[in-house]
Amino acid sequence: MSGRIEELRSHAREVRAALEAEYERRLAELGGRWERGRLIFDAEVRRRQRAARQAFGEYVRNIRPLNVLTAPVIYSVIVAFVVMDLFVTVYMHICFPAYGIPKVRRRDHVKVDRHRLPYLNWVQKVNCVYCGYANGVISYAREVAGRTEAYWCPIKHAERWEGAHDHYAGFMDYGDTADFIARWEESRRHVTRGKEQRGGSDTA
Repeated sequence: MSGRIEELRSHAREVRAALEAEYERRLAELGGRWERGRLIFDAEVRRRQRAARQAFGEYVRNIRPLNVLTAPVIYSVIVAFVVMDLFVTVYMHICFPAYGIPKVRRRDHVKVDRHRLPYLNWVQKVNCVYCGYANGVISYAREVAGRTEAYWCPIKHAERWEGAHDHYAGFMDYGDTADFIARWEESRRHVTRGKEQRGGSDTA
């Protein structure tokens, strides 16, 4: 990999870390604090949040008719998300130990917590649970697929790809044959974190 590309990747990681630090600062500014892995707001902050809740009647009056008509279509996709969640999990637990790839922690991707916010009514909470689960499953499947691709086909596409995952930047350039086999093996070593050489696997 060229030094310039690695330099840009390092800069991207620094920007991401800075964003995370800013998110944490903003949460603290809003009155939140972390206790045993859960974000907690003080009683006074929660009181203000409850006071900001939109009255249910007002919320219903402001719903667009087309939103109501399309709701069954949106929620019907839950079947596909549940099936994908199940199949990706089964695939990972069967194949990743065989390849020596560390398993993806599902809980790092599927986050369902916005229903705890006092300023949401019950319809908004249901919607947030659904969106959190659906997008979490997509993120989870994406990481499983990304690790699989890094193991089996670590080559960039010829055209610009908007769907690039975190592993993609380290892939070989399209058409670059220099040290092709060695770099393919290096990609496998990277995604398995050396587990191929030790013959082990993660059980996370």
